[in-house]
Amino acid sequence: MTPLMNIGEAAAAAGVSAKMVRHYEQIGLLPAAERSESGYRLYGEREVSVLRFIRQSRRLGFSVAQIAELIGLWSDSRRSSREVKAVAQRHLADLEEKRREIEQMMDGLSVLVQACHGNDQPHCAILDKLSLHSPAQHQPEHKPQLRKGRLPRDEAAGERSSSPIDLMAWMRGVQVHQAGQPER
Repeated sequence: MTPLMNIGEAAAAAGVSAKMVRHYEQIGLLPAAERSESGYRLYGEREVSVLRFIRQSRRLGFSVAQIAELIGLWSDSRRSSREVKAVAQRHLADLEEKRREIEQMMDGLSVLVQACHGNDQPHCAILDKLSLHSPAQHQPEHKPQLRKGRLPRDEAAGERSSSPIDLMAWMRGVQVHQAGQPER
């Protein structure tokens, strides 16, 4: 019988943090750990294998729901590889769509950066494009002061989102304007 590991040892063996082990347990990707008499979590090789599986899946960008589905398929000896491939193909299609969206954002942002002179003058083509269709009298009178701890968190990684706005919706609007439609 393999000796059981505490959370730190299991996390190190799997290449994840102890915080993520607790998180995966809390959301149900990892079953609740056995406990020692003193209440410490105890993990065996099976749990470490699941943690490694989760780590590898996250590196490929699978969502928590997709990872749960993959773990379910991994544990089902009657699964077909067709089912597993379908999950991976859906994820690949999603990634390809995201790549197209990022390329569109980069193209739009590149146009904006090239349009700005970047000199000591106050006029800026980037701000002009961002404030398109906004009358000058509606220009903000304050500089935003973001409050720490209030930005959305990424559901899977527990990280702060870099942007609480929908950049793709904004970029689609910029690209429509760039496509030759007259300014209003």
